[in-house]
Amino acid sequence: MALSARKQQNGAEEKSGSTRILSGRIGFFSVVFCVVVSLAHIWYNSFGLIDVVKKSMLHIALMMAIVFLIKPSTSRSSKDRPSVVDWVLFALSLGIGIYFLSIYNRLVESFLQPTFFDNIYGVIFLILLIEASRRTVGIPLTLLSVLFLVYIYVGPYMPGVFAHQGFGLRRIFIRITMTSEGILGIGAMVSASYIFMFILFASFLKVTKASDFFNELALALTGKTRGGPAKVAIFASALTGTISGSSQANVATTGSFTIPLMKSIGYQPYFAGAVEAIASTGGVLTPPIMGAAAFIMSSYLGVSYNVIMIAGIAPAILYYFTLYHMVDLRAAKVGLVGLEKEQLPQLKQVLFERGHMLLPLIFIIVFLILGFSPLLSAFIGIISVLVVSSLRKSTRLSLKDIIFALDEGARNGATIAIICGIIGFIIASVGMTGVGQVIGTNVVKWAGGQLWLTAFLCMITAIILGMGLPGPACYIITATIAAPALVQMGVPMLAAHFFAFYFGTMSAVIPPVALTSYTAAAIAKTDPNRVAITGLFLGSAGILLPYMYIYSPVLLGIDFSWVRFLPVFITSLVGLYSIAIVIIGYLKCPLLLPERIPFAIAAFLLVSPSHGLGIIGLLLFGSGCTFHLMRARKQTIKG
Repeated sequence: MALSARKQQNGAEEKSGSTRILSGRIGFFSVVFCVVVSLAHIWYNSFGLIDVVKKSMLHIALMMAIVFLIKPSTSRSSKDRPSVVDWVLFALSLGIGIYFLSIYNRLVESFLQPTFFDNIYGVIFLILLIEASRRTVGIPLTLLSVLFLVYIYVGPYMPGVFAHQGFGLRRIFIRITMTSEGILGIGAMVSASYIFMFILFASFLKVTKASDFFNELALALTGKTRGGPAKVAIFASALTGTISGSSQANVATTGSFTIPLMKSIGYQPYFAGAVEAIASTGGVLTPPIMGAAAFIMSSYLGVSYNVIMIAGIAPAILYYFTLYHMVDLRAAKVGLVGLEKEQLPQLKQVLFERGHMLLPLIFIIVFLILGFSPLLSAFIGIISVLVVSSLRKSTRLSLKDIIFALDEGARNGATIAIICGIIGFIIASVGMTGVGQVIGTNVVKWAGGQLWLTAFLCMITAIILGMGLPGPACYIITATIAAPALVQMGVPMLAAHFFAFYFGTMSAVIPPVALTSYTAAAIAKTDPNRVAITGLFLGSAGILLPYMYIYSPVLLGIDFSWVRFLPVFITSLVGLYSIAIVIIGYLKCPLLLPERIPFAIAAFLLVSPSHGLGIIGLLLFGSGCTFHLMRARKQTIKG
């Protein structure tokens, strides 16, 4: 069963060889261990009572053990069995977890006065986590985190504003490995609870073949329209991405279906890959489940998750509105039509056979809106998948399916857990040294007190620091280093962190390191750089939106009223549509160069926060449309 379960896994990591495919007794052991880990998380997140720091330690220790079991040390390491060193690291991971649980009460009672063996535990913990991070997310994030860790110690020797009083090794070990201010801090806390439970929910939904249902539903809804398969990619990726929480996993799941479909009706391979990459990235930004970074943001800001979820609604609508019209206008420009009726599933049949699988998502949305915690909502979601899936034979889960979901949930959760653990170095460094506030103050100073320039510098910081990093890591780095600069400029805290969240997510499709675009390019079998550059234009909404809501926070529901919200939202829709017209160069017929200019100016005015400029933008947009439509009509008559 272990071998067949592993063969069923479609994750991109296994296909690339970066994860071991274990079989035989070792494979059986790995499945049993991962299933036990998932069940332990369900128990202590739903029924058990455990101190939050102890839970974080148990979580990180178990996830490190999984990493050493399934992730080879190097490309030359065995892909079918762990080495002796791997088994030693596996045992040490479990050992330090047990050790910490046994000494935690003594540490608290002694006001964090560690013994010699406690310090040994701290050293081993650091080494294990650094090695687990190297195997899981590679050198860039690991090295960056270690540099932040070293900075805590070498601060007195740093030049200028980066100098600080410094901390001794003993104090660093205590703060980093034994308190909630380091590895066991906010990242690990969120990973151990919200993130892991939603990953488990996604795994259970996956074994019901929910992604197939989402693809069929999107195909039935949009397949007949011009350029239908590209719109299928948009809807399917939005639905799948909101539960997967990973743009790359989303591309691997839906892209294998939508990219060939887009190519079959005439979309060029690079454009098909770019559409899928941008659509999949938007899924992470779409409520109700918005990826690991959104849960970290909730805890970081100390607000309930439904505040984050509600704040994400308008930006997600604007994001997909723009992408939809990009592909629609592109289809019109190159003369693409929709699929034939015979090629499409019937909507009624799709909903009748698998429509019940929307219920778990609906339950989660309802419970989050009602104010229940994400933890309870995720647990209800898992239970609802088990119950609802039994309503149809085609979705009913067998014992083998349940075991596979529990196994895959633990494996997928391990990567996020290690990321959340290693960024504890960065969080601790910022908290201990105040470097985030120092950088924020200097960014404001360099920008001359101009909000637009401050935001631009923060964007550049997010893109550079986010190169090749997972979204949660990029968000944490940007939130701790760049967001304080925006807050100092008077931007509301939620808007500043959404700015970090969006660019942390969009870094996956922004060149030169655009991992999601490269994943899509591999499926499309085309030039990855061309996919990334095309995606940069298609994803213009994702780049502009953060600027729009730091100037107009009402888009995030801050100080909300319909009177304030509707004018901003409507002008934003028109402005983003105008951007789509300019980028694609088409409306009713190809745009002449002089026609693009008024649409470009209108777009700039419409996405600005000024109501006066917005009205001028609307008039300019209307004039541009009128002139263009008149020219298009004359061409039609002449033709």
